[in-house]
Amino acid sequence: MSRTLEAVYERGVFKPLESLDIPEHQRVVLIVQIPNARETVATLESWHKVFEGLSEKDIAEIESIALDRNNFMTPVR
Repeated sequence: MSRTLEAVYERGVFKPLESLDIPEHQRVVLIVQIPNARETVATLESWHKVFEGLSEKDIAEIESIALDRNNFMTPVR
């Protein structure tokens, strides 16, 4: 199984920003990619354009759907 996700490195430990469905103490292989500041700014500017012109209600609904990790970006069966 292969999956890409974001994590934060704190006090010597990588902390995933989303839950993972793997057993405790499971060994994994990490490939660390540190985004540079320019890429990060460009990405944020791109996402800002996506939300341009939407109401606060629409933005809240989109965020709610995106944060529902069980149903967002999963294969349709």
